Amino acid sequence: MTAHKGRILAQSAAATGARVARAMSPRLGIALALLAVSGVAAFALAPGTSIPTPPATTIVRTLPLPAIPVEDEGPTAIYRHEDRIRRGDTIGSVLARLGIDDPQAQAFLTTDPAARPLYQLRPGRPLRVATDSAGMLLELRFLTAAGDLLTVARNGSALTATSAPAAVEVRWSMAAGEIRSSLFAAADAAGLPDAITLQLADVFGAEVDFYKDLQPGDRFAVVYETRSVEGESLGPGRIIAADFENRGKAFQAFLFRDSEGRENYYAADGAALRRAFLRSPMEFSRITSGFSNARFHPILLTWRAHRGVDYAAPTGTPVRATANGVVAFAGQQGGYGNVIVVRHQGVFSTLYAHLSRFATRLRSGARVAQGEVIGYVGQTGWATGPHLHYEFRVADVQRNPLTVVLPGGEPLPAAQRSAFAARIEPAVAQLGIARRVAGTSVAALK
Repeated sequence: MTAHKGRILAQSAAATGARVARAMSPRLGIALALLAVSGVAAFALAPGTSIPTPPATTIVRTLPLPAIPVEDEGPTAIYRHEDRIRRGDTIGSVLARLGIDDPQAQAFLTTDPAARPLYQLRPGRPLRVATDSAGMLLELRFLTAAGDLLTVARNGSALTATSAPAAVEVRWSMAAGEIRSSLFAAADAAGLPDAITLQLADVFGAEVDFYKDLQPGDRFAVVYETRSVEGESLGPGRIIAADFENRGKAFQAFLFRDSEGRENYYAADGAALRRAFLRSPMEFSRITSGFSNARFHPILLTWRAHRGVDYAAPTGTPVRATANGVVAFAGQQGGYGNVIVVRHQGVFSTLYAHLSRFATRLRSGARVAQGEVIGYVGQTGWATGPHLHYEFRVADVQRNPLTVVLPGGEPLPAAQRSAFAARIEPAVAQLGIARRVAGTSVAALK
């Protein structure tokens, strides 16, 4: 039996060798045939020798589609869909695109007061629904403009709509960069959101003059919050930790909530990073006229002292209080136009002039917090264009806001230093990672 198999294999090999030999030169074909008969399986062709390409054959087979599992195995299968609101959408067009064929649901969504947030269909917002196989609406979930989660649910034949504050998931993200032309250009290259860039300038505003002190080679690293609801981004939150190197000098800031629930930024040793006053009442604006004892007035056409700083900005740009205080005056005052005067602790006061309007409910005697919007840029009074005139006064005498020594903030009490050191330890580690991956935006769990 074994000998018989051997003969069959030898004959088959010889036949194969003969077929190949006929397609090649006689000498090479004989050699291959002999190799086939002798049972040798490996061979090599001489350089330049070609073998005819075998014909290609197309084979078509019908394969069964995999079964798509549904959420329930009961009598009512649940199908989930998600889509985003498009420009020009109505409730009806969105439901139709999601495959919902449910006149009762459409009537409910357009008439029930609890479903009214659905009328504000902002493009880009997600809408999630669950339906049965017939297209009946079983559930709808929608994040409203107010940050609430609207849920429409079916219970038997009845539909109900409820709104509740959305459960916000908070993660930490990191970014680092180096300034080559401007802070915003470096932040964009590092993938840092504009809102966080503005916070960065605010946090270090008492230590770094972001209008004139920045230079190429300055570096920063930031750990900040990113917020989302059901996987949908709500944008960035607060800066958790940051460091900034300006002209070879390094500064660090860590967010900490004290025992009384107040949040502030402190250096690693517990020193208050934020001073009692912000250096500027506006977020990034061009200075058009500085503090001077002799400036040619563009309206009076005479040389006069200019006891403040002018910031150019479009009408309506928010103006913020540079420190905690009480509004001493809010109204019209000669060449100042619409003006606000705020009294601060001790001998300090600040003035904000040429405003287009005041913040809602702002009045004399009202308390304002550092960074709170108190008015908006305008062109009232003696002004040739929209801008803010800002004055910093000590005992009612104007001082240069850009050079005056600002009073410091209160340091962290000694009793809270150990809790502070333990709380910032994870942020310190994240800052180290951010510096090592400079130029890359990284997300991490809180």
